[in-house]
Amino acid sequence: MTRPLRAVLTALTALLTVVAAPATARAHQEPKAPADFVSLRAVDPTILQDMRYPTVHNFVGERIDGYRRPLCILTRPAAEALHQAQRRLLRQGYTLKVYDCYRPQRAVDHFVRWAEDLDDQAMKQEFYPDVDKTRLFADGYIAEKSGHSRGSTLDLTLVELPARPTRPYHPGQPLVPCYAPRAERFPDNSVDMGTGFDCFDTRSHTLDPRIQGAQRAHRLLLKSTLEGLGFVNLAEEWWHYTFKPEPYPDTYFDFPVTAASLTSGHHTG
Repeated sequence: MTRPLRAVLTALTALLTVVAAPATARAHQEPKAPADFVSLRAVDPTILQDMRYPTVHNFVGERIDGYRRPLCILTRPAAEALHQAQRRLLRQGYTLKVYDCYRPQRAVDHFVRWAEDLDDQAMKQEFYPDVDKTRLFADGYIAEKSGHSRGSTLDLTLVELPARPTRPYHPGQPLVPCYAPRAERFPDNSVDMGTGFDCFDTRSHTLDPRIQGAQRAHRLLLKSTLEGLGFVNLAEEWWHYTFKPEPYPDTYFDFPVTAASLTSGHHTG
């Protein structure tokens, strides 16, 4: 090959590389959130965040796909309604704490793959001690779509002020059933709701008759406060609420949980 021809080919290759690079970047670009999705911290930084799915302390036992940051993302109407709930609860000596907010579809797909793997029962003793894993779909604990992916659903609890820190979870530590007495189960800093978060058990039903006394009073305080501001509780999970009317009632988003997914000016953290 002559030197001039080699020079021409080298230049052509470099040009093609420059042209192809943006196309490749576009092909792998992550989806973005609509403009009316916000970080909860940007609306109310006083609400505590104990995001479980970016960690290994959840019913799967590993970090869930799509959760790149421990960040609560919601549609703005849901976040602003939650801010109003927080203002009311602070006056009563409580703060809200969220466990999960917007959930990408890829995370839901991760849950489905885990549920189909009947050999993976590493976290059974804490999160579903009395439920056969073959029943997770039939009993409604796992589904192929989640309201969380629409951006106006969240999981949350109450914490009495002043809030104490929650002891970190250490992988491999002994697991205790999520419905065990509060002093025995994982030491969450929330008030006693009768079960831990994500407890696959009928005791998690918001109005389960076995839950009485202070535990029931805490559930009803959370329920009455949120329902007074437009949230609707899922009867099977005391921690699960959806703001109505939803801005996106039929859309299941899949942008990752990270500040980079949000429009500039609508994120903090």
